[in-house]
Amino acid sequence: MPKEIKLIWDFRGPASAMTAEHHEIHLKEYIIAEKLSPNITGFEIFGEMHAIAYMVVTAEKMIQVRDALKPHRGEVY
Repeated sequence: MPKEIKLIWDFRGPASAMTAEHHEIHLKEYIIAEKLSPNITGFEIFGEMHAIAYMVVTAEKMIQVRDALKPHRGEVY
């Protein structure tokens, strides 16, 4: 099983939840356009002022996606 990386975009402020939810739509569009696998995306709300959007990519595709989409951080999935 290939190593998978969770790329994360942080959003802060009162509109963070809506922004993260909307950003996930664009991540899904990118996955389709680039024919990436796995097709794992999501968003999480940590409070009124912090939310994240994320996508999971294989380690071999991580640099390509990182350079194109500029995530704020990443972690092993």
